[in-house]
Amino acid sequence: MLSLQTNWIPPMLKFISFGSGSSGNCYLLYTDDDALLIDAGVGVRTLKKHFRDYGLPITLVKRLLITHDHADHIKCVGSISHDLHLPVYATEAVHHGIDRNYCVTRKVDPADRHIVTKGQPMTLGRFVVTAFEVPHDSSDNVGYLIEACGVTFCLITDAGCITPQMAESIQRANFLVIEANHDREMLMAGPYPYHLKERISNGTGHLSNSACGEAIAQNMSEQLSHVWLCHLSEENNHPELARKTVEATLRSYGIVVGKDLQLDVLKRTMPTGIFTLTE
Repeated sequence: MLSLQTNWIPPMLKFISFGSGSSGNCYLLYTDDDALLIDAGVGVRTLKKHFRDYGLPITLVKRLLITHDHADHIKCVGSISHDLHLPVYATEAVHHGIDRNYCVTRKVDPADRHIVTKGQPMTLGRFVVTAFEVPHDSSDNVGYLIEACGVTFCLITDAGCITPQMAESIQRANFLVIEANHDREMLMAGPYPYHLKERISNGTGHLSNSACGEAIAQNMSEQLSHVWLCHLSEENNHPELARKTVEATLRSYGIVVGKDLQLDVLKRTMPTGIFTLTE
């Protein structure tokens, strides 16, 4: 009897952050033959350079997801979409917000606009993507739960507080990118005017380091293996402070970083290495 042998290797899901903070946000989730960009706060030429540096073809990217319509997430959306021929997925309110935002010098062509409906899964190539509401003082804001290659990836940024839908998404995640924007003491003692401090901390602004740690500790499942802290404030936070605060909060719940999960802090203006997401 003949036996058939195959060298087939199942597809692997990988993750890169090209920037995470007020200077510009952009994330890449990809396999060997398909990729999603999430947010468009990095210019086309910079993005192409990053792809060359990683040895990745820019044509790998098939779609662009947008979380919300603040400039650091959308300022290059029209130019990236036009140059790379990418459809842009966002809620209807976010698409309208992009049209109104003066920082977006090239708008998204009408033919490239696709509407995201919260809570409704979309099959986009290799990815099944479900958007969920995230409270923030933008026209609208969503996080994304993305399933591919047998794992579940969740991204939450610019979050004023944790909602039940967000908690449920964290509970389902194997891999989590979540905002740890500021240290509350640094924020309150810092030079920002009172109204801006209120905006950041009032429940529709940004998650503090402590709130981020609580969100992870209270909602993580045993399947959560890696967390990345994103969107750190340059003025009101520090990478090591964010990491230590989240780590201490997790430890207070009996969760040990390095044993129960891995924890990394995404750089504000520089790309990361390539993270391979496997269970």
